[in-house]
Amino acid sequence: MAPAPPNAAPILLADIGGTHARFALADAGAARPLLDRTVAVFPVTRFASLADAARHYLDGVGASVAGAVLAVAGPVREGQARMTNHPWVVSAGRVREALGVQDVALVNDFVAQAMAIRLLDAGDVEAIGGPPRPGAAAPEPPRDGSARVVVGAGTGLGVGVLVRQGGRWLALATEAGHAGFAPGTPLEMAILERLSREFGRVSNERLASGMGLVNLHRALGALAGEDPGALRPEDVTAGAAAGDRRCEQAVDAFCAIFGAIAGDLVLAYGAWDGAYLSGGMVPHLLPALRRSGFRQRFEGKGRYAPMMAAVPALAVLHPHPGLLGAAAIAADRAAEARA
Repeated sequence: MAPAPPNAAPILLADIGGTHARFALADAGAARPLLDRTVAVFPVTRFASLADAARHYLDGVGASVAGAVLAVAGPVREGQARMTNHPWVVSAGRVREALGVQDVALVNDFVAQAMAIRLLDAGDVEAIGGPPRPGAAAPEPPRDGSARVVVGAGTGLGVGVLVRQGGRWLALATEAGHAGFAPGTPLEMAILERLSREFGRVSNERLASGMGLVNLHRALGALAGEDPGALRPEDVTAGAAAGDRRCEQAVDAFCAIFGAIAGDLVLAYGAWDGAYLSGGMVPHLLPALRRSGFRQRFEGKGRYAPMMAAVPALAVLHPHPGLLGAAAIAADRAAEARA
């Protein structure tokens, strides 16, 4: 964690998920506002609140900040967010008091993930099948109304949308990860039946997330009359890499379901300019995504299959897209203040 640059009034950035709290500083007036060398990552369980974690980070870098952009994994209402997969309740007002700054923006984490698309370079993404994608990863859209969706599989399943309208970028927060799961094969119908007994309603997040991978492994084992015991997501991915057939089956099912969900979201939001696959699981599952049924299920949308074949699905490889998006928001807010 590098110290803050001298003689600067940086903006504090935070990307808070169900497992990790990521912090960095931004130079809101720069073309590349995220100061990469200032990034630090902590487990959220280490702190009682976001304010405590932010104070710890700022003390470590020795920085005084002019404001903050905080991206939090949960719906944001009237300056407050209750995290979906962690007990923190985040209040912009309490963070203002704790940090002694007036300008605090609290946004959904997938608003930040969507805004990051603007700043991704060609080397920050990898296409999963589909049409060739030469040049920059996210060129300026030639027309208003173009849309892209970002789908993030990590502790939970996040979804955001980036739209170009009136010459401006607009990011939409959604909770589409909690939409109901729609099985597409007889095996997925059997998995849904097993998980319904446990959870009642089964959302997409119950399958396309870290714990979703565990749920898939457990359901597949139960269907085969096996009890694998308690597992973590990393146990399943490690087992698949080691050649364990049940783990391989769970990873293959995950990738196919992830593709089907991503394709459905393209249809739902008219995101013909691309689906961006984000979240902590994606880099670890890249080889599986490449060889699996991801792309087949992404494109397999009946009469819309020809249109879907032209839509790129891009795995985001940037290590901190949430912070990158928070930096983009900080830059936009600074530009609006100067206007």
